[in-house]
Amino acid sequence: MTHWSAPWFAPYAACALAFPNIPVSGVADALNAFAYSPVRFVPQSALPEGQAYEQFIFATQTVPTRDNVHDFFNGLCWLTFPQTKKKLNALQAEQIALDGVHKTRGPVRDALTLFDENAAFLIAPEPLWDALIAKDWQHLFVKLRPMWQDAQLVLFGHALLEKLTNPRKQITAHVYRAQPAINSIANLDAWIATDITSNKLACKPFAPLPVMGVPGWCLANEKLSFYEDILVFRPESKKIVKPSSLRGTSY
Repeated sequence: MTHWSAPWFAPYAACALAFPNIPVSGVADALNAFAYSPVRFVPQSALPEGQAYEQFIFATQTVPTRDNVHDFFNGLCWLTFPQTKKKLNALQAEQIALDGVHKTRGPVRDALTLFDENAAFLIAPEPLWDALIAKDWQHLFVKLRPMWQDAQLVLFGHALLEKLTNPRKQITAHVYRAQPAINSIANLDAWIATDITSNKLACKPFAPLPVMGVPGWCLANEKLSFYEDILVFRPESKKIVKPSSLRGTSY
Protein backbone atom coordinates (compact mmCIF):
# COMPACT_ATOMS: atom_id res chain seq x y z
CA MET A 1 0.00 0.00 0.00
CA THR A 2 1.30 3.42 -0.94
CA HIS A 3 1.41 5.99 1.85
CA TRP A 4 -0.08 9.02 0.11
CA SER A 5 0.65 11.11 3.21
CA ALA A 6 4.39 10.96 2.47
CA PRO A 7 5.74 14.46 1.71
CA TRP A 8 6.97 13.50 -1.76
CA PHE A 9 3.43 12.56 -2.80
CA ALA A 10 1.83 15.74 -1.41
CA PRO A 11 1.04 17.42 -4.78
CA TYR A 12 -0.78 14.29 -5.94
CA ALA A 13 -2.74 13.50 -2.79
CA ALA A 14 -5.93 15.25 -3.93
CA CYS A 15 -6.50 12.81 -6.78
CA ALA A 16 -4.40 9.88 -5.53
CA LEU A 17 -6.53 9.45 -2.40
CA ALA A 18 -9.16 8.00 -4.72
CA PHE A 19 -6.81 5.00 -4.96
CA PRO A 20 -6.21 3.36 -1.55
CA ASN A 21 -3.91 1.01 -3.42
CA ILE A 22 -2.15 1.79 -6.67
CA PRO A 23 -4.16 0.14 -9.47
CA VAL A 24 -2.21 -2.32 -11.55
CA SER A 25 -5.15 -3.09 -13.80
CA GLY A 26 -7.67 -0.82 -15.45
CA VAL A 27 -5.28 2.12 -15.11
CA ALA A 28 -6.60 4.03 -18.13
CA ASP A 29 -10.21 3.77 -16.95
CA ALA A 30 -9.25 4.78 -13.41
CA LEU A 31 -7.50 7.92 -14.66
CA ASN A 32 -10.32 8.78 -17.07
CA ALA A 33 -12.71 8.89 -14.11
CA PHE A 34 -11.38 12.38 -13.38
CA ALA A 35 -13.55 14.77 -15.37
CA TYR A 36 -10.87 17.48 -15.42
CA SER A 37 -8.29 15.29 -17.17
CA PRO A 38 -6.58 17.33 -19.94
CA VAL A 39 -6.18 14.19 -22.08
CA ARG A 40 -7.81 10.82 -22.39
CA PHE A 41 -6.00 7.66 -21.39
CA VAL A 42 -6.23 4.70 -23.75
CA PRO A 43 -4.82 1.17 -23.69
CA GLN A 44 -1.26 0.76 -24.95
CA SER A 45 -2.64 -1.23 -27.89
CA ALA A 46 -4.09 2.02 -29.31
CA LEU A 47 -0.57 3.16 -30.23
CA PRO A 48 0.03 2.14 -33.87
CA GLU A 49 3.13 0.06 -34.48
CA GLY A 50 6.00 2.25 -35.60
CA GLN A 51 4.50 5.55 -34.40
CA ALA A 52 6.36 7.53 -31.77
CA TYR A 53 4.59 7.63 -28.42
CA GLU A 54 4.98 11.41 -28.01
CA GLN A 55 3.84 12.08 -31.59
CA PHE A 56 0.71 9.99 -31.05
CA ILE A 57 -0.18 11.90 -27.88
CA PHE A 58 0.28 15.23 -29.63
CA ALA A 59 -1.86 14.20 -32.62
CA THR A 60 -4.69 12.53 -30.72
CA GLN A 61 -4.63 14.07 -27.23
CA THR A 62 -4.77 10.55 -25.88
CA VAL A 63 -2.09 8.82 -23.80
CA PRO A 64 -1.34 5.13 -24.36
CA THR A 65 -1.32 3.60 -20.89
CA ARG A 66 -0.14 0.24 -19.63
CA ASP A 67 -1.48 -1.46 -16.55
CA ASN A 68 1.53 -0.77 -14.37
CA VAL A 69 2.68 1.58 -11.63
CA HIS A 70 4.91 3.62 -13.94
CA ASP A 71 2.06 4.61 -16.24
CA PHE A 72 -0.26 5.21 -13.31
CA PHE A 73 2.12 7.86 -11.97
CA ASN A 74 2.45 9.31 -15.45
CA GLY A 75 -1.31 9.73 -15.43
CA LEU A 76 -1.26 11.42 -12.02
CA CYS A 77 1.29 13.87 -13.40
CA TRP A 78 -1.00 14.66 -16.33
CA LEU A 79 -3.81 15.36 -13.87
CA THR A 80 -1.68 17.49 -11.54
CA PHE A 81 0.64 19.32 -13.97
CA PRO A 82 -1.42 19.48 -17.17
CA GLN A 83 0.23 22.57 -18.64
CA THR A 84 3.76 21.30 -18.06
CA LYS A 85 2.97 17.87 -19.48
CA LYS A 86 1.36 19.44 -22.55
CA LYS A 87 4.38 21.69 -23.07
CA LEU A 88 6.81 18.78 -22.82
CA ASN A 89 4.73 16.79 -25.27
CA ALA A 90 4.58 19.71 -27.73
CA LEU A 91 8.37 20.13 -27.53
CA GLN A 92 8.86 16.41 -28.14
CA ALA A 93 6.52 16.53 -31.14
CA GLU A 94 8.36 19.57 -32.46
CA GLN A 95 11.68 17.73 -32.32
CA ILE A 96 10.20 14.67 -34.01
CA ALA A 97 8.85 16.88 -36.80
CA LEU A 98 12.29 18.46 -37.25
CA ASP A 99 14.49 15.38 -37.03
CA GLY A 100 12.27 12.33 -37.31
CA VAL A 101 12.54 9.27 -35.09
CA HIS A 102 15.83 7.39 -34.80
CA LYS A 103 17.21 4.53 -32.73
CA THR A 104 18.71 7.04 -30.32
CA ARG A 105 17.19 10.31 -29.18
CA GLY A 106 19.00 13.57 -29.86
CA PRO A 107 20.20 15.84 -27.02
CA VAL A 108 16.98 17.85 -26.87
CA ARG A 109 14.70 14.82 -26.72
CA ASP A 110 17.04 13.20 -24.20
CA ALA A 111 16.74 16.26 -21.96
CA LEU A 112 12.97 16.42 -22.36
CA THR A 113 12.66 12.76 -21.43
CA LEU A 114 14.95 13.19 -18.43
CA PHE A 115 12.82 16.11 -17.26
CA ASP A 116 9.60 14.14 -17.74
CA GLU A 117 10.89 11.06 -15.92
CA ASN A 118 13.00 12.43 -13.08
CA ALA A 119 12.62 16.19 -12.54
CA ALA A 120 11.78 17.95 -9.30
CA PHE A 121 11.17 21.67 -8.77
CA LEU A 122 12.93 23.56 -6.02
CA ILE A 123 11.57 26.82 -4.67
CA ALA A 124 14.21 28.00 -2.21
CA PRO A 125 16.26 30.93 -0.92
CA GLU A 126 19.41 31.69 -2.89
CA PRO A 127 21.86 30.20 -0.33
CA LEU A 128 20.20 26.79 -0.56
CA TRP A 129 20.40 26.78 -4.33
CA ASP A 130 24.04 27.87 -4.27
CA ALA A 131 24.92 25.06 -1.86
CA LEU A 132 23.06 22.54 -4.00
CA ILE A 133 24.90 23.58 -7.15
CA ALA A 134 28.20 23.31 -5.26
CA LYS A 135 27.22 19.87 -3.89
CA ASP A 136 28.17 21.20 -0.49
CA TRP A 137 25.90 18.79 1.34
CA GLN A 138 26.99 19.72 4.86
CA HIS A 139 26.26 23.36 4.16
CA LEU A 140 23.00 22.57 2.38
CA PHE A 141 21.51 20.22 4.92
CA VAL A 142 23.33 20.94 8.19
CA LYS A 143 24.42 24.58 8.41
CA LEU A 144 21.45 25.86 6.41
CA ARG A 145 18.95 23.36 7.80
CA PRO A 146 16.63 26.00 9.34
CA MET A 147 16.34 27.67 5.93
CA TRP A 148 14.52 24.62 4.55
CA GLN A 149 11.45 25.88 6.38
CA ASP A 150 11.27 28.52 3.64
CA ALA A 151 11.88 26.04 0.81
CA GLN A 152 9.72 23.61 -1.10
CA LEU A 153 10.76 20.63 -3.20
CA VAL A 154 8.02 19.42 -5.54
CA LEU A 155 8.56 16.13 -7.35
CA PHE A 156 7.40 15.92 -10.95
CA GLY A 157 9.03 13.00 -12.78
CA HIS A 158 6.79 9.96 -12.84
CA ALA A 159 9.70 7.47 -12.75
CA LEU A 160 10.98 9.33 -9.69
CA LEU A 161 7.59 9.03 -8.01
CA GLU A 162 7.44 5.34 -8.88
CA LYS A 163 10.81 4.74 -7.19
CA LEU A 164 9.51 6.42 -4.04
CA THR A 165 6.85 3.79 -3.53
CA ASN A 166 9.86 2.06 -1.97
CA PRO A 167 11.88 5.02 -0.64
CA ARG A 168 15.63 4.54 -0.46
CA LYS A 169 18.45 6.83 0.52
CA GLN A 170 20.11 6.92 -2.90
CA ILE A 171 17.05 8.00 -4.94
CA THR A 172 18.13 11.18 -6.68
CA ALA A 173 16.10 13.82 -8.51
CA HIS A 174 17.21 16.17 -11.27
CA VAL A 175 16.27 19.49 -9.72
CA TYR A 176 15.06 22.41 -11.80
CA ARG A 177 14.94 25.79 -10.11
CA ALA A 178 11.51 27.40 -9.87
CA GLN A 179 10.62 31.01 -9.27
CA PRO A 180 10.24 32.05 -5.63
CA ALA A 181 6.86 32.99 -4.18
CA ILE A 182 4.82 30.47 -6.18
CA ASN A 183 1.99 29.69 -3.80
CA SER A 184 0.07 26.84 -5.45
CA ILE A 185 0.65 23.78 -7.60
CA ALA A 186 -1.51 25.32 -10.34
CA ASN A 187 0.67 28.45 -10.41
CA LEU A 188 3.83 26.34 -10.37
CA ASP A 189 2.48 24.30 -13.28
CA ALA A 190 1.76 27.46 -15.29
CA TRP A 191 5.18 28.96 -14.51
CA ILE A 192 7.15 25.84 -15.43
CA ALA A 193 5.20 25.39 -18.67
CA THR A 194 6.10 28.94 -19.68
CA ASP A 195 9.72 28.73 -18.53
CA ILE A 196 10.89 25.53 -20.20
CA THR A 197 12.13 25.60 -23.78
CA SER A 198 13.99 23.09 -25.92
CA ASN A 199 17.16 25.16 -25.88
CA LYS A 200 17.08 25.67 -22.13
CA LEU A 201 16.54 21.99 -21.35
CA ALA A 202 19.20 20.90 -23.86
CA CYS A 203 21.72 22.68 -21.62
CA LYS A 204 20.56 20.36 -18.80
CA PRO A 205 19.93 23.02 -16.15
CA PHE A 206 19.56 20.39 -13.45
CA ALA A 207 21.21 19.79 -10.09
CA PRO A 208 21.27 16.29 -8.55
CA LEU A 209 19.61 15.99 -5.16
CA PRO A 210 19.17 12.82 -3.07
CA VAL A 211 15.61 13.52 -2.04
CA MET A 212 15.66 11.63 1.26
CA GLY A 213 18.10 14.27 2.48
CA VAL A 214 15.37 16.91 2.57
CA PRO A 215 14.71 17.79 6.22
CA GLY A 216 11.49 16.21 7.39
CA TRP A 217 11.38 13.65 4.60
CA CYS A 218 12.71 10.80 6.71
CA LEU A 219 13.50 10.28 10.38
CA ALA A 220 16.98 9.01 9.61
CA ASN A 221 18.20 12.38 8.37
CA GLU A 222 17.61 13.91 11.79
CA LYS A 223 20.97 12.34 12.65
CA LEU A 224 23.40 14.58 10.84
CA SER A 225 25.76 11.66 10.21
CA PHE A 226 23.18 10.69 7.56
CA TYR A 227 24.86 13.17 5.22
CA GLU A 228 28.35 11.73 5.68
CA ASP A 229 27.58 8.84 3.34
CA ILE A 230 29.71 9.82 0.33
CA LEU A 231 28.24 7.00 -1.74
CA VAL A 232 25.02 9.05 -1.82
CA PHE A 233 26.06 12.61 -0.98
CA ARG A 234 28.94 12.71 -3.40
CA PRO A 235 31.44 15.54 -3.17
CA GLU A 236 32.01 17.76 -6.17
CA SER A 237 34.42 16.42 -8.81
CA LYS A 238 34.89 13.05 -7.17
CA LYS A 239 33.54 9.81 -8.53
CA ILE A 240 32.68 7.21 -5.94
CA VAL A 241 32.32 3.63 -7.10
CA LYS A 242 29.75 1.81 -5.04
CA PRO A 243 30.78 -1.77 -4.21
CA SER A 244 28.33 -4.31 -5.59
CA SER A 245 28.03 -5.88 -2.15
CA LEU A 246 26.37 -2.78 -0.69
CA ARG A 247 22.60 -2.41 -0.68
CA GLY A 248 20.52 0.72 -0.29
CA THR A 249 18.60 1.30 2.90
CA SER A 250 14.84 1.67 2.69
CA TYR A 251 12.86 4.15 4.77
